[in-house]
Amino acid sequence: MLWFGAWTLNAGLAETQSGLARRIVPVIFGLAVLALWEMSVKMWAISPVILPAPSAIWAQITGSLPTLGADFVQTFVKGALSGYLLGCGAAVLTAVLIDRSPFLQRGLLPVGNFVAALPIVGIAPIMVMWFGFDWQSKAAVVVVMVFFPVLVNMVAGLKATDSMQRDLMATYSASYWQTLRKLRLPAAMPFLFNGLKIATTLALIGAIVAEFFGSPIVGMGFRITAEIGRLGLPMIWAEIAVAAVAGSAFYGLVALIEKRVTFWHPSQRH
Repeated sequence: MLWFGAWTLNAGLAETQSGLARRIVPVIFGLAVLALWEMSVKMWAISPVILPAPSAIWAQITGSLPTLGADFVQTFVKGALSGYLLGCGAAVLTAVLIDRSPFLQRGLLPVGNFVAALPIVGIAPIMVMWFGFDWQSKAAVVVVMVFFPVLVNMVAGLKATDSMQRDLMATYSASYWQTLRKLRLPAAMPFLFNGLKIATTLALIGAIVAEFFGSPIVGMGFRITAEIGRLGLPMIWAEIAVAAVAGSAFYGLVALIEKRVTFWHPSQRH
């Protein structure tokens, strides 16, 4: 009955044109899933080793805030965020260089595709050996993971303008850099933000997985591997919950910036 009621309410709210109502839909859906999860664990007496109840996970979170906070800073702020900024910044600069050089376009993009296809479980141990066990090696893994998606989107975005627009800039005697700044970079913003949004999730995943292969005694990945050894499922799920909230908030922040920057684009007119 709970699931049916939440489904009916969500279906009604989804049909409305109100922006507030549409924002409430995922909240109601999420609460309904948590309630169904809680009832299923209690009703079927599922062992906490297999699947802890949401209430047990919440109790673990509230009782382990200092530990979770230290893990968050180590993994997200130091590893994921720094690697994200470095990787995305390098990808944008490389895209401009590729746009200026047909040689780089033919030579660098296939190499970038090859690097993007490398498995993270192979890259992470190498980065740990190169940069050590602290957050620098995790940031290096994140740089490798986010670089290519942002690069491909930015290169495509720089080609988004049509010949008539470029010819108009040429009639104004605009230089390459003036055309880039006034015409091509604004046109590339929707493409760039697509890559940046994809990279938000890749960054956190890369930082956590990289910690599986060596880290100081702090971090989300370290905590998960340590708790697996002693069947500390509530703590593992607490780390997963923190990572999910942080990743969603990070994605939402980038999407909000996109909405402010690309307000003129048809995709934002709703």
